[in-house]
This record gives sequence, C-alpha cells and structure tokens, in this order.
Amino acid sequence: MEETGEVLNNGSNSRKKKLIIGGIIAAMLFVVFLFAYLRYRAGHITTDDAYVEGAVHTVASKVAGTVKNVLVADNQSVKKGDVLVEIDEVDYDIKVKEASTSLDAEKTRLFEARSRLDAARRQVDEVRAAISSAKAAVEVQEANARQARLDMKRADNLFKNEAISRERHEKAKTSLDVAEAQLKAAGEQVKRLEASLQAQLSAARQAEALVKTQQAMIVQRQTVVEAAELTRSYVKIVAPADGYVTKKSVEAGNQVSPGQPLLAVVPLGDTWIVANYKETQLQRIRPGQKVRIKIDALPNKKLTGIVESVMAGTGATFSLFPPENATGNYVKVVQRVPVKIVLDKDANKDHSLRIGMSVVPTVIVK
Repeated sequence: MEETGEVLNNGSNSRKKKLIIGGIIAAMLFVVFLFAYLRYRAGHITTDDAYVEGAVHTVASKVAGTVKNVLVADNQSVKKGDVLVEIDEVDYDIKVKEASTSLDAEKTRLFEARSRLDAARRQVDEVRAAISSAKAAVEVQEANARQARLDMKRADNLFKNEAISRERHEKAKTSLDVAEAQLKAAGEQVKRLEASLQAQLSAARQAEALVKTQQAMIVQRQTVVEAAELTRSYVKIVAPADGYVTKKSVEAGNQVSPGQPLLAVVPLGDTWIVANYKETQLQRIRPGQKVRIKIDALPNKKLTGIVESVMAGTGATFSLFPPENATGNYVKVVQRVPVKIVLDKDANKDHSLRIGMSVVPTVIVK
C-alpha cells in the first residue's frame, strides 16, 4: 500500500512539473508574440477606414437638342475621343449655312467697295494729270499774255509817233485781249479741276472707309461662322479620357439642354487611396513612406504605394455640416485626417480596383 501511495505521489508531482513547464513555455511564447506584435505595431500604422478614390469625368451636353444616337452602354470601355452620344445636327447645320451666306454677302460687298475705291483712285489720278496739263496751259497763256502786253506797249508808242496805222494798233489790242482772256480761262480751268480733285479725293476717302467697314464686317461674320461651326461640332459628345462608362442616363430621343449630365467616364488607371487615420497616428506619418495595401474585395491581391500627402484639415472640418463645439454639449472625439496614398506604377494595370472599394493600408514608418 505504501508503494502504491508513493507511485501516485510521484505521478502527481510529474504532472505538476509538466504543467508548470508548459505554463512557463506558454508565458514565454506569449511574451515573444507580444513583443513581436508590439514591435510590428511600432513600425506599422494601419487603418480600415480607407477607400479607393479616382477621377470621375462627368460628361454633359454643351448644346440643346434631341439625342440622335447613344453609342455606348454602361460599364463599356472607351478611349479618349470616342463618340459617346450624337445630337441631331439639323438645326445647327442651318445656322452654319445662314452664317456662311451672310459671310459670302459681305465678301461680295467688299468686292464692290474695292471696285469703287479703285475707280475713285483712277479718277483722282486722271484729275491730277488734267490739273498738271491745265497748269502747263496757264504758263503758256501767261507767256502769251506777257508777249501781247509787250506788243501792245510797242504798238502804243508806234501809234503815237504815227509809225503804224490804227488798224495795226487795234490788232495788237485785240491780241492782248485774247491772250488775257485765254489766261483767265486757263486759270479758271485749273480752279475747276482742283475743285473736282477735292471731290474725287472725298469720294476716294469714302470708298476707302467703306472698304475698311466691309473688312471689319467680314471679320465679324467670319467669327459668327466659326462660332456656328464650333457649336455644330458639339453635337458629337466624345469621351474626355480613357475609361469606363458609368451612370448613363441618356437614351435616343431624349431632349437635352446645355450642362445636363448624360453619363460619366471613370479612368480606372488613375486611382488612389484615401485613408482616414486617427489624429493620434499622424505624428509618424510622412510623405514618401511606403504603404502595403490589402483589398477587402480581392483578398489575394496585395498592392504597394507611398504616402503622397496629408490633408490640411480633418475630414469633419470639410464636411457639409462641420461640427460646432461652442454649444455647450462638447464631447471629445478623436478626429480622423485623410491621407492620400498613391499606388506604385502598374499596381492597378489590370484595372481591378473600383472606386469606393474598401481597403486596409498599412504605412511602414520604421
């Protein structure tokens, strides 16, 4: 019986030793794991309040009209410049034609104005040539008149001395009268031509002003044509970027107005992460730090990126209704600050990320 008791005591002691040793080992493992976890936490900052963001191009009509064709469907891939929607162009074709017709009419008027200007300038040249001839004639008549005066003076002296007959004296006087009359007529002709020149110059100036007016009108009409053609080009609504069609709300036959959203194009190659970290976590987050990203919807896909920037305010500050803490009901809440994380090049080349997906980014701060 005593031997049996000793055996039982030895077995009980052995089990106690094993339990103690197991407890010590478990405690040591716990300490090791706790140390490893704390060390990991010290070098990594994680949040599950993070989402995929990206550019969303809202596509709207620039002109009013009836939708003629819708060439895309929801979630369809498109390239920049692809035609998405066509609006009936008939009304805009008419406006282009009207503007072009007005432009052609102004060009015709300009041609006529230039023809009148050319004619007026030719007449000015002709009158100036006539004035030159008339002034030359005046000089000739002045010479004739001077000679006639000399002849008359000589005839007077001779007639007083009875060296010539009265008839010859009268003839000399007649020659003088004729010469002076011709000189006067030549002078009056010059005056008439100079008056005509002023009239022709005035007509030429008016014609030149009309040409300038028509040139200005043509520039104006050309602008109208270009504006009409530009507006006409808006009937084809094209993709602003490579991406996927979303939020399509237009069908053929719909009436649309300028600025009315018709659909959106999402370029999935241009996505980033917005992670809302607690303000107490920001002390060690810096732009340029590497980030590992897990995606809730794609558990087998791991992405990498870097911290690009930290927002200049908390998310609550820029919300639609920012908090008002001066009302007397203040309860301190840890604020969250958005941090923008950009993905590494080609990280999303398969476009598997979708805007709004939940992700878990981990910033490596060690």
